[in-house]
Amino acid sequence: MYSPVHAAAKQINQIVVGKELQVRQALVCLLAGGHLLIEDVPGVGKTTLAHALAISLGMQFNRVQFTSDLMPADVVGVSIFDRETSRFVFHPGPIFTQVLLGDEINRATPKTQSALLEAMEERQVTADGVTRALPQPFFVIATQNPAHQIGTFPLPESQLDRFLMCLSLGYPDIAAERALLMGEDRRSMLQALRASMQPADLLAARAGLASIHTSDKLIDYVHALVLASRQNGLFQEGLSPRAAIALVQAARAWAALEGRNHVIPEDVQAVLGPVATHRLRPLKSASGSALTSRDLIAQMIKSVAL
Repeated sequence: MYSPVHAAAKQINQIVVGKELQVRQALVCLLAGGHLLIEDVPGVGKTTLAHALAISLGMQFNRVQFTSDLMPADVVGVSIFDRETSRFVFHPGPIFTQVLLGDEINRATPKTQSALLEAMEERQVTADGVTRALPQPFFVIATQNPAHQIGTFPLPESQLDRFLMCLSLGYPDIAAERALLMGEDRRSMLQALRASMQPADLLAARAGLASIHTSDKLIDYVHALVLASRQNGLFQEGLSPRAAIALVQAARAWAALEGRNHVIPEDVQAVLGPVATHRLRPLKSASGSALTSRDLIAQMIKSVAL
């Protein structure tokens, strides 16, 4: 079934070439109503993908470049005294938007990073004792550099758990890189990009996920995967209940893009990596020096019976 989401994927793939799987996973994340974290080395197209996603969604968006001197008020907003009215007036920050593009989010200090916690979970912010609702829908699309690079502050587990998915682009293959070298400048292509969706399209697609059937057996399979992550001795902590809910919702979105009205185990397996990789940290004694979270998740899939 062709939909505005498929149209968005088609035009994004013209800009971020050779990354069809990651583009699809990103759209699944946003269709499921989650926040997206894109992690990789500089220069592989993280910001380009995030920008293309934001434009294609057809919603209001703001971009914040996170730096070490960025303060929470620079994101949330600040109250300034108005002499004419003799009262403080709140000036909303860039977070008051439908899509917040946070570039290099882990270059900000933990104090500034924490300013996003309430917004990502509750879709609201509290400043000066007043709680203010954010526009709907509200998404955070964030990019981050690897933690070992200079000038980064690792995201706390509580914030990582609020990202429904984490993607890694990797270097392009030979054909894709040649296309990049010979093709039009990506910045120019982004400027010419037009929205292929409207907020109403996205909200309708999200509402439609409720009709995607998940059988009792499928829920048992998801639960078995979650329990395995907690009990197999491979990870420091297992998947949280929030992560389990995210896994089911992402699987529904994947099934919907496949044109099915029910979820199958392969849908769960397709989204488990992006949903779980940033949430599961290997135990050194279990993983050795070569195996990553992604490797161990692949092992876990094989070990859990359908």
